Amino acid sequence: MTANTPLDGIRVLDLSRFIAGPLCCQILGDMGAEVVKVERPGGEDARKHAPFHRGQSVYTMIYNRNKHGATLDTRHPAARDLLERLVRISDVVVENYRPGTMEKMGLGYERLRELRPDVVLVSISGFGQSGPQSGRALFDAIAQATTGLMSVTGTGEPTLTGTYIADYVAAYHGAMGALLALLHRERTGEGQHVDVASFDALFAALGTRPSAYAMLGETRGRNGSRDLLTAPANVFPAADGFVYVHAGTDPLFPRLCAAMGRPELAADERFRGVPARMAHVEELEKAVTEWTSTRSCEEIAETLTAAGIPFGKVAEIPEVVESPQVAARDMLLDVEHPTLGTLKLPGIPIKLSGSPGAVRKPPPLVGEDNAYVYGELLGLDEAEIERLRTEGAI
Repeated sequence: MTANTPLDGIRVLDLSRFIAGPLCCQILGDMGAEVVKVERPGGEDARKHAPFHRGQSVYTMIYNRNKHGATLDTRHPAARDLLERLVRISDVVVENYRPGTMEKMGLGYERLRELRPDVVLVSISGFGQSGPQSGRALFDAIAQATTGLMSVTGTGEPTLTGTYIADYVAAYHGAMGALLALLHRERTGEGQHVDVASFDALFAALGTRPSAYAMLGETRGRNGSRDLLTAPANVFPAADGFVYVHAGTDPLFPRLCAAMGRPELAADERFRGVPARMAHVEELEKAVTEWTSTRSCEEIAETLTAAGIPFGKVAEIPEVVESPQVAARDMLLDVEHPTLGTLKLPGIPIKLSGSPGAVRKPPPLVGEDNAYVYGELLGLDEAEIERLRTEGAI
């Protein structure tokens, strides 16, 4: 445990797998909580996901640092007692089973409250603990499909984003929900059940589209990389790549025109004001493309920087990883693992000036900390731990 971290003294029992739950717990762990990750003997299914570093899944590495790894077969007769003992010493329990699974295990919220009255249970599921679809399984892509995100992404067919955006957004909401519940507990002494649905979290991130339809009957299809509200704001081709230029506001547009050597465009009636530019966006983007396509990304960057116009080169992953900005912000960390060597893991996005988070422990191997969890935390002796191992319980 690191002193002066926001969650020093808080223990989290992580019963989750894949991304949303594990990342939620990792965020809490980064901020000082002691996290005990419980997975089945042999490891969770996600450990089979590529890519692999020295035989271990990088996929699981980036969601499971700052955790003690313990194994437990939840179907074994001894599992219920072990889980209940872990609940008694935990402040927060995080699970992302399908709704009803914890109840079938005999560990629904009411039972958890009997074990520890002030416990905070964070349940991250696909469609939440209520509603007509609550019993359905959901993966990230299904969330993107069912919330409508795919219908507004891309330019042709409905398109997935390039990352597991629903899982990430659900994880952030889960971590925030846990923190809010802990604050409530500090003030009242009461625990509570935090219900986070991937569907809800992603739906809430759709911007103006749901409200525009609900209030105005307005629908918009796929818009590619073009901004919905202002123009020009889109990806434009350069001579050696692509650049996103955002000069759609009324103060920025004349600056762009001057930078392009086309000051007359700012006075053109077709482009005077945001509504006019949006009505003639195709013509406007053609003019910008004529300028960008004959210049390198570096030339465009120099010109737009001097003009004070927001822009960004469309970077490939290797370029971003090696960028000085990532280095300056510590967003790719060297984490030493005793058997896997140096791991390159994502940094901590939340920068606290007085009580910063830290990576204190590399992601655990399967069952790496069984002796600590069952011995030191639960007080089992070596003979009992060995018996549970021999019986296949852990």
